[in-house]
Amino acid sequence: MITVKANQKIFTHAEVVNLTGICVEHLHTFVKRHRLGFIARAAETAKAQADQLLFTPWDLTLLVTLFSRCTH
Repeated sequence: MITVKANQKIFTHAEVVNLTGICVEHLHTFVKRHRLGFIARAAETAKAQADQLLFTPWDLTLLVTLFSRCTH
């Protein structure tokens, strides 16, 4: 079971990794396969685009339910 603030609506992939215990590799593979989360594009200096993978509380609940903590 995980506990999060009730007013938090969006989670970054780093927060999801810390909350769920799923490693980054497994998280990205699972997300691509099941089309969870969404990508937000933020404009950075020199007009480069940075992609950030974000998750909703529903995505977080689904990940915790379907995926166990990584042990490696």
